[in-house]
Amino acid sequence: MKGLSFIVFTSLLQFLVLNLCSAADTISPSQSITGSDTLVSSGASFELGLFSPGNSGAWYLGIWYKKFPNIVVWVANRENPIPGPHGALKLSKNGSLVISNQMNNTIWSSNSSRVPENPVAQLLETGNLVVRDSAMTGSESYVWQSFDFSSDTLLAGMKLGWNFKRGLNQYLTSWKNATDPSLGAYTYGMDNDVLPQFVFAEGSSKRFRTGPWNGLRFPGSYVSNNTNTVIKATFVYNTNEIYYTFEAAESSITTRLQLSVSGVMQRLVLNKGSTEWALMYTLQNDQCNNYGECGANGICRINKVPICDCLQGFVPKSPQEWVVLNGTSGCKREMALDCQKGEGFLKLKNVKLPDLLDIWVNKSMSTEECEANCLKNCSCIAFANSDIRSGGSGCVMWFGNLIDMREFVEDLGEQDIFIRMPASELGATRLASKKHNRVVLISVLSAASVLLFLGLLCWCVILKQRRNKRGSRASKEDLELPQFDFHTIATATDNFSSRNKLGEGGFGPVYKAKLTQEESIAVKRLSKHSGQGVEEFKNEVTMIANLQHRNLIKLLGCCIEGEERMLIYEYMPNKSLDFFIFDQNRKVVLRWQKRFDIIVGLARGLLYLHQDSRVRIIHRDLKSSNILLDDELNPKISDFGIARIFGNNQSEAKTKRVIGTYGYLSPEYAIDGKFSVKSDVFSFGVILLEIISGRKNRGFHHPDHYHSLLGHAWLLWNKDKGLKLLDPCLENSYIEFEVLRCIQVGLLCVQKLPKDRPEMSSVLPMLSNEGVALPQPKEPGFFTERSSVDIDTIIGEGRSHTGTTLTITMVEAR
Repeated sequence: MKGLSFIVFTSLLQFLVLNLCSAADTISPSQSITGSDTLVSSGASFELGLFSPGNSGAWYLGIWYKKFPNIVVWVANRENPIPGPHGALKLSKNGSLVISNQMNNTIWSSNSSRVPENPVAQLLETGNLVVRDSAMTGSESYVWQSFDFSSDTLLAGMKLGWNFKRGLNQYLTSWKNATDPSLGAYTYGMDNDVLPQFVFAEGSSKRFRTGPWNGLRFPGSYVSNNTNTVIKATFVYNTNEIYYTFEAAESSITTRLQLSVSGVMQRLVLNKGSTEWALMYTLQNDQCNNYGECGANGICRINKVPICDCLQGFVPKSPQEWVVLNGTSGCKREMALDCQKGEGFLKLKNVKLPDLLDIWVNKSMSTEECEANCLKNCSCIAFANSDIRSGGSGCVMWFGNLIDMREFVEDLGEQDIFIRMPASELGATRLASKKHNRVVLISVLSAASVLLFLGLLCWCVILKQRRNKRGSRASKEDLELPQFDFHTIATATDNFSSRNKLGEGGFGPVYKAKLTQEESIAVKRLSKHSGQGVEEFKNEVTMIANLQHRNLIKLLGCCIEGEERMLIYEYMPNKSLDFFIFDQNRKVVLRWQKRFDIIVGLARGLLYLHQDSRVRIIHRDLKSSNILLDDELNPKISDFGIARIFGNNQSEAKTKRVIGTYGYLSPEYAIDGKFSVKSDVFSFGVILLEIISGRKNRGFHHPDHYHSLLGHAWLLWNKDKGLKLLDPCLENSYIEFEVLRCIQVGLLCVQKLPKDRPEMSSVLPMLSNEGVALPQPKEPGFFTERSSVDIDTIIGEGRSHTGTTLTITMVEAR
């Protein structure tokens, strides 16, 4: 009897142990993960649980290597940490994973593609957390998986690319720092679906790109469909999806791609039995991999000194910079093309093709047809095959500057490109080479002369400034900026000729000035009749002098002589955002992707002002005319004349002098004079909706109602007709889920109450990470129908509205 009891007990114990072990990698709707509980994959490669990086006090749900718990490969609630260790992961009956805090408030949740009959969450041996329907088998049973929402790590079997059917963009984003897994500055993903290429970016600026897929590989990278000793890479390109993925070449190898917090894209390898990861390679492995290292129409040759050279037929655009080994200014044609008979093409072998900025593609065209078509089009400056297999086929034509080219040291059978040349350049390679050398020599001598002249000129300017004591010394001593003398600026603007006038605002007129044949600047001159000018001048100088961000206008210096006050800015050749989006002809230039890039760039610039700069800055006059566009249509926030600095503990301020532009002012600022970061967020939301719609909020009219653009957008959103807000000229270029997400973010930003609006630190991940859940927007500010005669009309006529405690002073756009 005792023996029988022992057998029964042993069997029961074995049954319990087996069931507990088999359940170690799954949870059902009746279970949860709390505290130190974890899931461990079947082969004990990965573990899932709650963790606090660096004991920061913020808790996250993550997946890490079981043997290397410090290497976290995926984080669920990156932007929404649990404020303490008492969180829980649960699986709802409808198949959604939910992270809640101690108060049972939802911190993060997944969205399943369908409702499973019997949901189960499982951590697979691949490191993939899946929610599957236990009534089904195989990958088709998955209703959600973490592999679709990568963090900073690409594991074997994960995809990097686009799923067109689901509107899913799979890319890597670095952690903010070693103890904060929120979205960092760096991303790595695919940026083109016609000719796919991978781009490593810092914010909205490219730092490295692989070059487009050529049928065999991504040039300049280790990504190919060929087998090597470590990985088996696969690239899939069809109508449903386009992606890169990899598997380890041998079962004894574990490997991963990781985007580090410092912005290094690296492949790491762990061999069986080893206790340390080895670095196999980094993508940015030499100077020629720096994006645009040699500027427009330049080529980088890593085995030569200097590494930058101009393409044949081109000369340095700024010889002074090339002398000091800075080629980023690029090259210009020595002899202009005239589209006359005799023009042809010069073949350049074994290169990474230029960036795909202004191109035309036909994948069925032969090389001969491509050449003929390029020759017929006077704007075509280069062509190449899009597929190098079987002797080459497909056609890519470039119509602008050739950016980010490099020559490969080893001939790996990479692509050739054919550069258009005038007749005089063809058939005379040796002569052209000698001529090119002479040009370089002359350029060097000219540069040396120019530098000597500039040195003497600067010395003269310094002497003159020292002698100038007409009341400006005190002002200058307070400024840490380069000083320009009045005579230099007057000469550069042709004595402030009206021909060079770019516009005028409350500060005064703005002029284009040419310091040299190649260098242009913008001069903001204080109007002697401006009642606000002197204070705004001082404010703008002290405000922006020490700010450095790619999405902020760069202040180059100032001029203070006698009563003259001028600010010197970098020149923006494409003027301002409103110049494009509100013009029926020019707006077509801004396709959806470019508009989205502008939105993200603007958000990054505003986040820098609110959070990342040395001091917290509230702009107070953010509007489409204050968003300037550089030569690549990248946005830069300008006009800091009425901006205010907030202290570390200051969240709000109040003024009796409300300055701004109607249509962009938040309700609390326009009515009560209260302003904060949320005031700028409101203005950002207005601009976002204007970018999407191509319509002005101020003066907006609709035949069915008298609401503003904000009210119109909200009415459409509540009727599930958000896409009707979209500018008609974007009909063939937009991505539906991206547009709808932007509209929703815009409406969240323009909500009536400041507390309901998100901060810019939340807006950026809302825009760039589709895994972030968005709340439904509430009623926007000023959601009242206007009468036929309203404040819009009154202020639009240039009058001011004055009350007993409030003055509204309008600063008109330039």
